[in-house]
Amino acid sequence: MTDDHDSPATGALTDGRDVRELLLKGTLFVLAVLAVVALFQFYTSANAAIGQWIAREYRALFRAAFNLVVLLATGIGISLVVRELS
Repeated sequence: MTDDHDSPATGALTDGRDVRELLLKGTLFVLAVLAVVALFQFYTSANAAIGQWIAREYRALFRAAFNLVVLLATGIGISLVVRELS
């Protein structure tokens, strides 16, 4: 009786898949960090644009609306990810 985990062909194939999976996970991590940085910069730039283009008496309203849209978008994204994971 031979164990499939001990055979050289299966071990090589598994090692290749493991390396590929690690590379993909590392790439995903780097892209996620870049996306978070870009999102933070977009958020601060959007708030600065609101401060520059919107009259003083409406700034709080526009910032509240913008933050609500961001909150709803992140809520939808979190909901989709949780649904996919379960």
